[in-house]
Amino acid sequence: MIKSSNTGKQQNGFTLFLTGLSGAGKTSIASQLAIQLEKIEQYRKISLLDGDVVRENLSSELDFSKAHRDLNVQRIAYVASEINKHGGIAICALIAPFATARQKAKAVISQQGGFIEIYVATPLSECERRDCKGLYAKARAGEIENFTGLSSPYEPPENPDICLNTEDMTLQQCVDVVLQYLKAQGYIHA
Repeated sequence: MIKSSNTGKQQNGFTLFLTGLSGAGKTSIASQLAIQLEKIEQYRKISLLDGDVVRENLSSELDFSKAHRDLNVQRIAYVASEINKHGGIAICALIAPFATARQKAKAVISQQGGFIEIYVATPLSECERRDCKGLYAKARAGEIENFTGLSSPYEPPENPDICLNTEDMTLQQCVDVVLQYLKAQGYIHA
């Protein structure tokens, strides 16, 4: 059961920070959450910060080294904190493979609003089976170096606010769990 919390949070911005392997379902969940939240929160702006889109437009000069991955996460955290500062809702969907970078992101975002870490814990085998972008196949063939989950580590969150597994849950079930959490914690209207 989820406990209820302070309803004053409904006036503040917050960030939904979805993390998990490539192909876990982060973008699908984030996109559906944005649609649902726009129906519920008609007076708050909702911004979707997809890791692939942000990397292409804000971090295109970065490679996939640990330092550059961490820098990319910090850039996204800064943008999310600015959205939160002005009362908006940021939905971040990114791999963010390293625990330290996620902790730093939480510290930055929490200065301006709520931070809800959502671990999309879909197993590597399922992510690789989906391989919608063909990235796992390229990584296995040696065409992509430092690929998260294969040749580069993914450090799962130890204590996320929400844990979702898209192998066992439908997209709508995942969205419902997040919305229930937000209502129970007072971030959105019940």
